[in-house]
Amino acid sequence: MTVLAVVGTRPELVKMAPVLRALDSQPATEPRLLHTGQHYDAELSGEFFDVLGLPEPAVNLDVGSTGGAQQTADGLVGIDADIAQREPAAVLTLGDTNAVLAATLAGAKRDTLVGHIEAGLRSYDRTMPEEVNRVVADHLSELLFAPTESAVANLAGEGIEVGVTQTGNTVVDACLDHAPVAREQSDARSRFGVESDGYALATIHRPHNTEAPDRLRAILGALDGAPIPVVLPAHPRTETTIEALGVEPDGSLRLAEPQGYLDFLALLDGAHVVVTDSGGVQEEASVLETPCLTVRPNTERPETVEAGVNELVEPSNLATRLRALATDADARAAMTGHPDLYGDGQAGERIVDALVETLEVDG
Repeated sequence: MTVLAVVGTRPELVKMAPVLRALDSQPATEPRLLHTGQHYDAELSGEFFDVLGLPEPAVNLDVGSTGGAQQTADGLVGIDADIAQREPAAVLTLGDTNAVLAATLAGAKRDTLVGHIEAGLRSYDRTMPEEVNRVVADHLSELLFAPTESAVANLAGEGIEVGVTQTGNTVVDACLDHAPVAREQSDARSRFGVESDGYALATIHRPHNTEAPDRLRAILGALDGAPIPVVLPAHPRTETTIEALGVEPDGSLRLAEPQGYLDFLALLDGAHVVVTDSGGVQEEASVLETPCLTVRPNTERPETVEAGVNELVEPSNLATRLRALATDADARAAMTGHPDLYGDGQAGERIVDALVETLEVDG
């Protein structure tokens, strides 16, 4: 049985990799990978897929970094054509991007079984495009692979209880598989002239921060004034906005090109603290036991906040919290631990087991 796995960005591919490997090792299923090409990523080469232990995508739609409506429309047309031609037994999506929305719509309209990985995550902020994508995907999918108890509860609160399986999150599978490789192979820290536990890592890319000049200026100021070096691999959107603002860091902040997967993982693993607005980085930080400051008013990963390994901050208090963690060993120690919030590293296998069981019953 062919299972079409759809991704649109590198983080989705990293998290989908454990599922694809499990599908490949399962006698009843054959994975087919479709990449919508939502974000151009120069690292998506043969070497990258070798690291993940995966073949390159069977299809790349190259929808590009257009507006959300155009990305969704182009993805929907391309995915629909592939489903029509290949007639997969199921379509799998992961996360909350426009690729997820497009694939879910395409599968539902073709009456193909759709499974949503990372189902049930909620920020309860409909101004976030990702929140809209999550909600639509969950309500149209027949199989919902929820990473945590809170995600299961969120689905139940919306009347979704049939087809739900708590699996853990494949981010744990990926981190456990690749962090040792990153530690051995990456030279990122030496390239940036930083030592393990002696720097902060930052990622800022969400429109809530990058499209609000005052917020971004305050964030950059806090990072540049930190008492330890700060490495910020700049997302293209962030880089463009920084240039438009005319901000030129002259303190602790080191702007950098986007890093490859292993290099970024090595930087996150060795950081004293990470400052981010990414959902996935919040998860990875908890697995790697790196304290996390999330520059957002809310999060769809509330378990990290409840466990004390992640803290929501506003730009106005980022400098204070960053300085406290950089200079107070006890404060930092209080934000480490709990690497098992998202499971035991077997989420990919649980997802495939539940999928195969459904396919065999339906078949």
